[in-house]
Amino acid sequence: MEVKASGLCHSDLHMAETDFGLPLPAVFGHELAGIVKEIGPDVREFAVGDHVVGSLVQYCGHCEACLDGRTYQCAHPEETQRAPTEPPRLTRDGGPVTSVFGTAAFAEYTLVHENQLAKVPKQLPFPQASILGCGCITGAGAVINTAGVKPGDTVAVIGVGGVGLNVISGAKLAGAKRIIAIDLQPAKEELARRFGATDFVNAGDGDPVEKVRELTGGGVGYAFEVIGLKATTHQAIKMLRKGGGAYLIGMHKPNAPIEVDALMDLIANQGTIKGVFMGSTNIKHDIPMYADLYLQGRFNLDDLISREIGIGEINEAYRELKKGAIARSVITCF
Repeated sequence: MEVKASGLCHSDLHMAETDFGLPLPAVFGHELAGIVKEIGPDVREFAVGDHVVGSLVQYCGHCEACLDGRTYQCAHPEETQRAPTEPPRLTRDGGPVTSVFGTAAFAEYTLVHENQLAKVPKQLPFPQASILGCGCITGAGAVINTAGVKPGDTVAVIGVGGVGLNVISGAKLAGAKRIIAIDLQPAKEELARRFGATDFVNAGDGDPVEKVRELTGGGVGYAFEVIGLKATTHQAIKMLRKGGGAYLIGMHKPNAPIEVDALMDLIANQGTIKGVFMGSTNIKHDIPMYADLYLQGRFNLDDLISREIGIGEINEAYRELKKGAIARSVITCF
């Protein structure tokens, strides 16, 4: 496919800066949108000229989880990759280059398995389409699919970056009566409220757990941690009402344990802690759904795009992303 837009997600930065055992050299990038230029002989779902969004969710389509609709829990995602006996998708000077997540979207063209693509309407702009593939489905999906938030529920979101803003959007779609955004940067309050936050807590001004408990009269039913730190994970657990759930979305470093008071947090408070992968998303259903909601004016994608950049500006854009001041930069010039 020809890549028309590729979003800069924090997950690629984590993978590049932390040793996860990834073979190098490698091409990163997994928030992609573009046009199908060629198809292989076994492809049945797409045609040349289709507009598509790619995702890092890889699934085989025939294991127990896939047949149950839980493609995000596929037992054999490696089936979307080439076997070791086959030639690699990408090479440099005759040697293999890793196609990270099977997408390798920081490029003009990429070769992607059809199970990692979803068709979207052609009237959907490419920059907005690209961020559907990860940030949107991860954030909104965590609320709608994983947690099952219902109208009238109370929600806290720790971290108002690109994914956190989509958690807020998902909570608004689900009908949550109170959506509390929590961040160290007070300037993000206006943006959080634009996506549907009813309250904003400055995490640098006092104890955010106490402030959430004061706002809700005892704690929230659902707390979403979108940063990936031990301290904020503990905060998510402590701000729950009895019977509430903490949902961990942020990417923690490998071998980074968290401590939980099993008696008070889990048994006495009847709390739950759940890890979230890609918003428990079935990309073939959810990505077109969010695309339609955007075109109907019911799902905010425009305010997620901080700026459009050329691929030569990628390092500078990632430095800005690390500061937490922007939601998303999207490469639109290759």
